[in-house]
Order: sequence, then C-alpha cells, then structure tokens
Amino acid sequence: MAKGRRLKCEKIVASLHQIDVLTTNGKTLVKAIKEGGNVEQSCYRWRKIYGDIKVNTAQS
Repeated sequence: MAKGRRLKCEKIVASLHQIDVLTTNGKTLVKAIKEGGNVEQSCYRWRKIYGDIKVNTAQS
C-alpha cells in the first residue's frame, strides 16, 4: 500500500474479510495480513474500528 493512501470503508472491510478467510484456512494472522498487502498495525486498528461491520453494510 502506498504511503498516505487512504482506503474506503468497503475496501477495509473486504480486506478484513479476506484476512479472516485466510486465517480459517490455516494461515497465520501475520502471513494473511502480508499476503493481502497490508501492514500489521493497520489491520489491528481497522479490526478495532470496523470489526463488526459486514461487507454489504459498508457499501451502503
């Protein structure tokens, strides 16, 4: 991810969902975050803010 680039809520929630899918398929959390092209610290912050939001809810 480029420095200073902000993602929209839909992209963040989709990224968190992808990380959840990868971790349930056996990847470690750190590897799943790196595979998605994100930074570990950002994902923890996003999970705190957007953790309960579903992808469909974020789009509306």
